[in-house]
Amino acid sequence: MRSDRGQSAPLGLKIAAAGGLLFLHLPILLIFVYAFTTEEKSFVWPPPGLTTQWFAVTWNRPDVWEALSLSIRVAAISTAMALVLGTLCAAAVSQTRFFGRETISLLVILPIALPGIITGIALRSAFALADIPFSFWTIVLGHATFCVVVVYNNAVARFRRTSGSMIEVSMDLGADGFQTFRHVVLPNIATALLAGGMLAFALSFDEVIVTTFTAGQQQTVPIWMLEELIRPRQRPVTNVVAMVVVLVTLLPILLAYYLTRDGDQIAGSGK
Repeated sequence: MRSDRGQSAPLGLKIAAAGGLLFLHLPILLIFVYAFTTEEKSFVWPPPGLTTQWFAVTWNRPDVWEALSLSIRVAAISTAMALVLGTLCAAAVSQTRFFGRETISLLVILPIALPGIITGIALRSAFALADIPFSFWTIVLGHATFCVVVVYNNAVARFRRTSGSMIEVSMDLGADGFQTFRHVVLPNIATALLAGGMLAFALSFDEVIVTTFTAGQQQTVPIWMLEELIRPRQRPVTNVVAMVVVLVTLLPILLAYYLTRDGDQIAGSGK
């Protein structure tokens, strides 16, 4: 039976694919171009000139550094919390059987299925009822709700493809629970956790809606960008920051893709 994999795609399909990619990525390319424009107060096409001065201006803006620092710290701690909680939930759901297991799995992934505004309103109401003032930690808790889901989805898929017989053999050979996790389980799920962690970091870094409801007067990078678009001082600075955000979020996603694309080659999976 002849395989169709070597056949070239029809011309119409190629044109449609190219048009779809152009539609998705042309606005991002425009952001990159406007980061170099000489026009300060409006977006003019074509740009009247090109300059790199806005990178120096952005570098010297303390409000940019404050927003960037806050976003990185929030994303890092939210990701760390998600790695611990998501891994524990994935291990419990995939490695054991108990009443209500599927319900717990549904509850874990529910935050990412709900619209962000619902999650934001719920968190804001909970903080108000508990009389918790808005702070750095309210943002972290808000971001952790969906970061846990990303890590959980990656970890539970890898756990289910990892043979349980390896854990049994490790225990039979005298290893305790920590040794089994360190030498048997962790090497098999490490790339899934790393990929999930990087995706969680990227999602947290550019989160807007949940942050709006949990940040109070604090400004992460996306909130800062929204404020600058509403009351702009130097429009190209916003595009420079947007370009940095694109790169910061794109690199983890690409790394996560390359780490998990061969995820079916798992030790003990029988393949």
